[in-house]
Amino acid sequence: MAGDFRAQVEALRPYLIRYASLELRNREAAEDAVQETLLAALAAESSFRGRSNLRTWLTGILKHKIVDSIRKSARERVPEDLDTGDLDQLFDDTGHWREPPQAWPEAALESKEFLAALDECLKRLPARTGQVFLLREHLGFETAEICKELGITPTHCWVLLYRARMSLRECLGKGWLDRR
Repeated sequence: MAGDFRAQVEALRPYLIRYASLELRNREAAEDAVQETLLAALAAESSFRGRSNLRTWLTGILKHKIVDSIRKSARERVPEDLDTGDLDQLFDDTGHWREPPQAWPEAALESKEFLAALDECLKRLPARTGQVFLLREHLGFETAEICKELGITPTHCWVLLYRARMSLRECLGKGWLDRR
């Protein structure tokens, strides 16, 4: 049974590498996170009761390792500049859009072409900006959790989310929506 479990875990390694690479945007960090995940899974084999899919269980472990990796890199990285000058041009005094952004076509969000374009655009974001965006939009973290994990202020978090959204909007508009 132990050999069978180990083989099943190892068979999921390519999926875990892809997932971690998307989240961390660094192949070495992704490899490290997956290696730690596999070691943790093998050490905790007896705690896996089969109540969930093995892939789901491993992904849950990997998410924690990714957060640990992001937390570690946040301690080692110098914060980005907090220049917010362009925000005043886009929002009025009440914080609402001066000119609301266009809505995304719903069917587009499910397309493989869109997901590939989104992945390319995410890779172009500055590392910290991409981390904040993925923690918020992909992993579902609240602002307070992101701030705690990365050691940033809520204002800095909102600025980074704004920058990520605007950059992604521009990138996807030029690279994907214009071709549709």
